[in-house]
This record gives sequence, C-alpha cells and structure tokens, in this order.
Amino acid sequence: MGADLLVVGEGVLADLFCTELSSDFLIVRKTHINSSISETIDLALVLQDHWTPALHQNAENVFRESQIPWLRGFISFGEGIIGPLVQPGIPGCSQCADLRRVLTGTHRQEMWSMQKELESSGKTQQGAWASRTGLLQMVQLLKVEVERWIQGGKTFSEKRLGFINLKTLRSSWHSFLPVPQCTVCCAIPDDSPELARIALQKSPKVSKESYRTRSLDDLKSVLDKDYLDARTGLLNNKMYNLVPPFADVSVNLPLFEGDEGTAGRTNSYAASELTAILEGLERYCGLEPRGKRTVVFDNYENLKNQALNPKLVGVHEEDQYQGSGFPFEKFDPDRPMKWVWGYSLLQERPILVPELLAYYSLGCGSQGFVYETSNGCALGGSLEEAIFYGIMEVVERDSFLMTWYAQLPLPRLDPYSSEDEELVLMIDRMRAVGGYDLHIYNSTMEHGIPSIIALAKNRKQKGLNLICAAGAHLDPVRAVKTAVHELAGMMLNLDEKFEENKENYVRMLHDSSLVQQMDDHGMLYGLPQAEERLHFLLHNKQKSKTFNEEFKWKSSHADLTDDLRDILQALKNVNLDVIVIDQTTPEVKRNGLHCVKVLIPGMVPMTFGHHLKRVSGLERILRVPMELGYTTEPLTREKLNPLPHPFP
Repeated sequence: MGADLLVVGEGVLADLFCTELSSDFLIVRKTHINSSISETIDLALVLQDHWTPALHQNAENVFRESQIPWLRGFISFGEGIIGPLVQPGIPGCSQCADLRRVLTGTHRQEMWSMQKELESSGKTQQGAWASRTGLLQMVQLLKVEVERWIQGGKTFSEKRLGFINLKTLRSSWHSFLPVPQCTVCCAIPDDSPELARIALQKSPKVSKESYRTRSLDDLKSVLDKDYLDARTGLLNNKMYNLVPPFADVSVNLPLFEGDEGTAGRTNSYAASELTAILEGLERYCGLEPRGKRTVVFDNYENLKNQALNPKLVGVHEEDQYQGSGFPFEKFDPDRPMKWVWGYSLLQERPILVPELLAYYSLGCGSQGFVYETSNGCALGGSLEEAIFYGIMEVVERDSFLMTWYAQLPLPRLDPYSSEDEELVLMIDRMRAVGGYDLHIYNSTMEHGIPSIIALAKNRKQKGLNLICAAGAHLDPVRAVKTAVHELAGMMLNLDEKFEENKENYVRMLHDSSLVQQMDDHGMLYGLPQAEERLHFLLHNKQKSKTFNEEFKWKSSHADLTDDLRDILQALKNVNLDVIVIDQTTPEVKRNGLHCVKVLIPGMVPMTFGHHLKRVSGLERILRVPMELGYTTEPLTREKLNPLPHPFP
C-alpha cells in the first residue's frame, strides 16, 4: 500500500498487528520510543495491552519533533481504544482525545486523577478482557484507520476514536474536536485590543420574516456531527421531555464540576434539539476564555483610562459584603485582577473588562467582587446576530427586574390582539394541556426596545400557582412566544418536586434569606400565598391594550445589521453603552458560529439567590420609573421591592 510503518510495543496486540499486516506493509518493530527514527517511516503505531498515559505523552513529543504521524491502540477497563491518528501541525492529539473521552464518562474526576497520576509516575493501568479474539478485532480496526489515512492522501482533518467492548466485541467510531487550550497541539492567541475590535458587517437575514442569518436547517448537518456524541462529544447526551405542553429537548454539557443541562423549547422536537445544542455551545463558550489567552493582570487604578469601572454594572450592597460567609469581596481599585479586552460599540474603542464579568463561572475566589451569570451571552450565525440577541437578553432581564424592584403597574396586553395564528394556538394549548392562563404585560423601558413580562396562572388545584417569564425582541410577538416556551418548561414538569418540597418554599416565603438557588425563585412563587406579591400586575385594573397600541417599533430591514444599528442608536439616545466581549472558541468558529457576552452598564443584571442581588451603583433603577410616568418623583433605595424576584 506504499507505506512504511513503525510499531512500538511488546505485547500481544503489537505481535498480532505485525503478524496480520506484515504482508501489506513494511514494518519496523521497536519495544520503546526513542528519537532515533528512520526517515523512511511514514506512520508510527504505539500498541499496548494496557493503558500507559506517560508513554502517549512521550510519543507526542518524539513524533511531533520527528514530524511523523502516529496512531495508538491500547486497552483500558475492558475496552479497546483506537486512535486518534495524530498528524504534526494538525490540531487534535492524543491529549485532546483523552480529555474529551474522560469528560463524557460518568466517573470523570476519578478517571482524570488516575490519568494524571499514571502520567507522573509512568505506571500502567492493566487491561482486562483482553482475549485473543478481541485483540484480533482491534487489529482490524487499526488496519481500517491506517488505510483511511493512506486513502485520504495521508492527511485528513477529522479526528476520531474507535472503541471496542472486548467482552461483546461491539465497536464504534466517535469524532472529537481539538481542545483549544491543549499545550501539545493548539495555540490560542493572546488577548489584545486589536482582536477585540468590532467593525459591523452586512448580515443578511435568511428571510424577510426572520431575525436570523443562518437557518436551523442550514446548521443541522454540522450540529449533531461536530458537537453531540455520547463518548467524545463536547455535548454528550440528549433527552426528549414529553411532559410539557410544547416540544422540550435538553442536552448535557459535561464538566469536571458536574453535568450542565441546556434546553431547547420550540413547537417541534427537531428544532428544539438543534436549539438545545446551540444553547449548550453558548454555555460552553461563556464559562471561561477558550479562544484568547488572558494576559492583563493589574489593578483598576492603573488601568482606569482604558477600563470599565466595575461599579457601573452594579455591585452588591455594603451590608452584603460584610455579611458572614458572603462569598465575594468588595471591589478594591488597588487590588490586581484579570482583565480581558471588550469593545464599546458606542464609544467605538477597545475597553478592558474584568474577566469575571466577561465569563460567568469565575466569580468566586480572591478576585471575586460580584456574582455574574450568563446574562447577555448569545450565540449567532454571525457576529452581528450574536450581538443582537445578547442585547435582547440583557434588555429582557433588565425590564423584568426594573418592573419587580419598582413594582411598576405595567400596561396589560390582550394576548389575542397579536393577530398571529401560531401564538393564538400556543396560548390555547397552554391552557388546554398545561392548565394555565396567560397574562402579558408591556415592560418596555425608556430605550423603546419592545419587552414583555408573561405570567402563567394555574387553573388547577395542584402544581405551581404562578410562573413568570420575560422576553425582548424588535417583534414583540416573538418575545411573547419565547416567554410562553419558557413558561411551558416549568408547567407540569415541576409539579411533583413542588408538592414534595412545599414546606421548604413556605419557609422561604417567611425568610427570604433561604432563597439561595436559581430554582428557589420560581418555586417560591408557585405558592398561592405568594401571589399577593404580584398584585401590582395581576390586579392592574387598566383596560387591556392591543399590540398595535403598545408597540411602535417598526423593522423592515433585510439585513440584521441595520436592525442592530437602530438598537444601538436607541440605547445611545438614553446614554446607555454596549460593550461586547467576543467569547467565540475554535470549536464553534469552525462552523461560522460566533458567541459574545454583552454588558450594558446601567442595566440591572440578573442574579439568583436573594443574598446575591446587585443594584448598588445603578441610579437608573431610581430614575426611569418617573421618566416613564409610573411615579411622580424618583424612587429612593428604601422604596425598592425588598423581596426575592420571581424570575425562574
């Protein structure tokens, strides 16, 4: 077949491989890896009857330096593992493969600890179920991979692992993506002002009615293939939930800290699955810097001429920081911390942002001064689309919290006045299947970007009494549909949990400090006794308004960037800046996807856990209710609603 092979190994697997393939290839046999490798060797194979991570590490170093591609085969916990076929200069090495493989497993922390211990000690984890029949099957899988490499012109970018159960002989191949932070085969650039710069480009919509630049049908071919795989995927499981009124699909993002579920909720299971995958990718991008290496470590006092003042995005109150066991420290302008480069779209300049505000899992520790969530993170088919939806999420959460803290008696909307047939059917289904009535309110703030709050009121005797959601979109009907899908995700689904833990939620009703977790907020307001806290909305005696009466924003653009420019101008008119941090990682960039984090200083950030609310430094929360005509004078902080918000 025109290839000279080097086989490294002294076990049965190496023996069988050399015997079976000696008539097809010129094979050089060695027992150990060393730097003395003939220039005629086309491909090296490292074959073992056990698992020795230190040997694979050494192979990476030696073969990369020699510019020789290599393939491994070994046995671990009764399973034969083939691959990856590592090629110099092409990302995706054995270390990347091991991380993906370990992360998708059930005992990932234990497996990773074992691998690191074996690497440092040079010891071996002995194989099991290594019968001759099983090893012969491994040889055939190895041959398939060698032939695939030769037929592909001795270079191909797809990376994959083969698995064979040595007891049942069942085998399968699984693709994996290179790990951006891998020190062996990948190199992400240093963060810099130049990389942070954003020049808005044309971003045509997929259709006149759409606010997307790429359709789900367009993305379908790559989402499952590249990201969802039970053995090596960035996402490793999916589940169809048949209980809620609408199509609900969740996927799992495996992390060392635990499994992180993300959901897609639409009117079809196919679309919900793709949406859930996109949500999982968004969550992955937002957890930590993976596309750029953070390099700025300094204090605000030294950087203030080119950095965001953290107090402008809202911090915790003085008494919160002084509370016993509070996990964050008060912001100190003289304390060094990590900073990343973002871009101010209204100031049109790069700006430094605390890393813990740009990536939401980084809040605790010696540098942590606030609790930050995924608020403002968005994934899009273009950078402009990601920014558009990041802004929408910030606006949605801000309008909800502004309404809650100021107890604004919002205008009630007639949900049937939208004249949208799909929305009408959704409302009727929510009532018939879920047993909930829908109440919608116009929560648009001073900037004019259409926003709504939706309440679902239970008509049954059991289950959550009230469920809250919010939405923001240039098309308010889309905002309502999004909110309805969010509401439906809690309907029926949580009834059993609610009934079993009702006593805990009653205690939270009387002691707000017990509202500690995200779920506590929604479950607390499932209590009928908590309904009075929302009387400022539910008992609003104003006549219901139509969508046409309440929403004046008009969009007729064929390019989403034109809509985005309109939004930026509306925010600029009320002195609100938009700061974008590009969170795009190589894994999503490969398919033309983009992920961002949007910060709008002055808007109220969403937090979960009543003890972690952030309103200090946000004067807008006191001023805007008067500007909108809800009050005759600015609010004082003492008049803000002191109770936990009901956003689930």
